[in-house]
Amino acid sequence: MQVIKIKDDFIKLGQAMKLSGMADNGVLAKDFIQSGEVKVNGETEKRRGRKLVAGDIFVFKGKEVKIEN
Repeated sequence: MQVIKIKDDFIKLGQAMKLSGMADNGVLAKDFIQSGEVKVNGETEKRRGRKLVAGDIFVFKGKEVKIEN
């Protein structure tokens, strides 16, 4: 499982996908999210602006990423 450390209280899902390397840019991240390919904490998420906080886990194409402070 990959881990992303954040300094602020949250990170938006689209930004987290770019930071993790799962999307090369914001347009791709948006497309992946809006097409229902991304799950956050086990549930399909279609909002790229979804705020992720420490402890959240998102999954894309079988790869898990956990958010930590």
